[in-house]
Parts: sequence; C-alpha cells; structure tokens
Amino acid sequence: PAKPVIFMKPSSSLVHPGETIRFPSHGRELHHETEVVVQVGKAGKPSTAEEAEGFIQALTLGLDLTLRDVQREMKTKGLPWELAKSFDQSAPLGDMVPYREPLHFDAIQFACYVNGEKRQEGASRDMIFPIPRLIIEVGEVWALRPGDLIFTGTPAGIGPLKPGDRVEISSPQLGSWSWSIT
Repeated sequence: PAKPVIFMKPSSSLVHPGETIRFPSHGRELHHETEVVVQVGKAGKPSTAEEAEGFIQALTLGLDLTLRDVQREMKTKGLPWELAKSFDQSAPLGDMVPYREPLHFDAIQFACYVNGEKRQEGASRDMIFPIPRLIIEVGEVWALRPGDLIFTGTPAGIGPLKPGDRVEISSPQLGSWSWSIT
C-alpha cells in the first residue's frame, strides 16, 4: 500500500501482561497480530525521520487482536473497522522498555507463540513502513502526546485464538509476555 492503514483503540482495549483475555461476544474468529509498539514521549507533529525518532520514549510488543469475521463484514460494507479491532481487551501490551542505546527501533526481532507453537516471527527492519514514517503519518492527522501508543503492523503468520489458548509474545531485545484466553 502507498499509505499505512490507521485506526484507533480506546484505553479499555489495553490488557496488562498476565491478565486473562475474555473472548469477545460479538464475533467468532479472534486472530492475533503481533506488533512492535512505540510509546510517544513528547508532544508535537514530526515532519522528518530524524524528528520522529526523537518522539520515541519507549518500545514494547503488543497484540492487535482482530475479529476477522467482523472485519470481513465491515470491509464488504465499506464501514470502519472499529467493531473488529477496537473492542475491550483487543490490545494486550508488554511492559515498556526505555528507548536508549543499544536498543534501536530497526533491530527488534519478535515472535508469537500459541500454546507453545511458533505462529509469527518478524523483525522491525522488515516492516512495510519504517517506524519513523509511521510516527510522521500519525502526526500528520493527530498531534502526538506523551503516552500515546502506536502499534506498527504485523508480519505474516496471523492466526486464530480460541478459549483455553495461551498466547505469548517475545523479543530478545524487549522481553516476553503472555495471556490466556477464556
């Protein structure tokens, strides 16, 4: 795509590490999407990659949980995706890691496991849109504020979750976190 797809999630979407995730009642096909997450550290609207990097306060991994059946229906009707992506507990989030040397946004490796089976593996350097560009794109529409979170996109391997599953996301640079689905 020429531009990233941008959508928003309410604060009720956030799930701390180790908390239980309730399977949402308004869909049937819950899918995981593992993503690097940027925490913004200052207010403004960056216009260059160098400026955008200065907005990164911390990094972690997160899950963009998606109700794929609901998303398909929304796409077919040309409607926004919030019902598919922005429900309660749709954004499990790891602990923030301060952004400083030797950590670099282009050198993050990460993976997702469901019940111990590797489902996704990726690296931030292989993303369609580099992290600074994503920060610029979001900042063109909304003034960024300290504490804002930007989920950055997912590699191949997205897949289903069901009640009873345990999902873990991990990165050698950032850490490892897990959740159970009920």
